[in-house]
Amino acid sequence: MTVPPKILQHVYPVISKAFGRLPTTCRITQFNAKFNGPFVLHRRFAHTPADDPDFMSVVDHPPDLVRSGQRHGPGLIILALIPLTAFLLGTWQVQRLGRKTELIAKFEDRLVKVPLPLPPQIDPTAIADFDYRRVYAKGHLRHDQEMLIGPRIHDGNDGYLVVTPLERAGKESTVLVNRGWIPRKLKRQTDRKEGLPVGEVTVQGLLREPWKKNMFTPNNKPEIKEFYFPDVEQMARLTGSQPVWIEETMCTAQTAIAPNQSDQVHNANRFS
Repeated sequence: MTVPPKILQHVYPVISKAFGRLPTTCRITQFNAKFNGPFVLHRRFAHTPADDPDFMSVVDHPPDLVRSGQRHGPGLIILALIPLTAFLLGTWQVQRLGRKTELIAKFEDRLVKVPLPLPPQIDPTAIADFDYRRVYAKGHLRHDQEMLIGPRIHDGNDGYLVVTPLERAGKESTVLVNRGWIPRKLKRQTDRKEGLPVGEVTVQGLLREPWKKNMFTPNNKPEIKEFYFPDVEQMARLTGSQPVWIEETMCTAQTAIAPNQSDQVHNANRFS
């Protein structure tokens, strides 16, 4: 903007005072000291980086990205595994609940049914289909072949499981009967004569699948009659019995109530 010198002499103090209060800088170029020439008033804003001749724009010189050498740290991997682990555990729990519910319903159905008479010869491969099924059998308990499995804890007391072969008459096979738990102080038969019935008895109980041994249980020593685990196959060979395990619930000298005849025939064929 060009201002005549005469006018500038009057307005210069006002202009100077006004520009001094502004946030910008002003520069007045004087062509002669006596105000004879024109004065040019230049208004320039504050200094910007672009005014620097050595300024380099980011657009012209983009930065270089430097990789650390590791794509993912352990923390990120752990965070990614948390939801996956939670999903797998939740799925496993739901499936486990379904299996347990089905198993309980199946066993409850078998427990309320009328007990079956044990067939003369039993197919061991069919026992799984009758697990927890109530059965009964008549015969003589071979107390001379009794086996004690232990130690077994019951209500905080140390003791043993008593396993006795049940010898049935005629061509019927001998089976193994788990007669229950006794405390250690009754280990000798002479101390529990009332628990050793003589003569023909009727044993009623639950037909069970063979037990499964875990890796922490020591091996049995049948030669000295020390048993830590109910190995059904081993005990059957030792006593000349079939590998059939019955959990005794009742032992009487009277014949058990016979179930429905049609039920006997149908299920007996599956055992034999």
